[in-house]
Amino acid sequence: MPSLIYSHALDNTVRGTIDFDTDTFWVMLTTSAYTENKDTHEFRSDVTNEVTGTGYTAGGQAVTVTVTKDDANDRIDISLGGASWASSTITARKAVYYKRRGGAASADEVIAVNDFGSDVVSTGGTFTLNASTFRIQN
Repeated sequence: MPSLIYSHALDNTVRGTIDFDTDTFWVMLTTSAYTENKDTHEFRSDVTNEVTGTGYTAGGQAVTVTVTKDDANDRIDISLGGASWASSTITARKAVYYKRRGGAASADEVIAVNDFGSDVVSTGGTFTLNASTFRIQN
């Protein structure tokens, strides 16, 4: 489960500017120095301290998002896909998911942040990020 869902993401979803079925989503990694703010961070440009290192490209990479409706249990699960960076040398603490519009970082809406709880390090190996799922329950 994501550590935090940004308030603007929920608002944008309800208003129809974010569509988990059809939009393009990416995930980027940050260091422990990034302090997320669920109420004021709205765009990728609000995210600071993105990781740098071998095998990692700024902005992160594309992820698959799946939406599963469960009528029997009156809920919807939204799975923000996992990612991996091969032959990487990086230290990351958080993953930030966002809707990518293909232009400026100031246009890409942040969705959620997953805090790993401690730094995760890869040294010339594959850095693997598992999928995160959040649930809307009625």
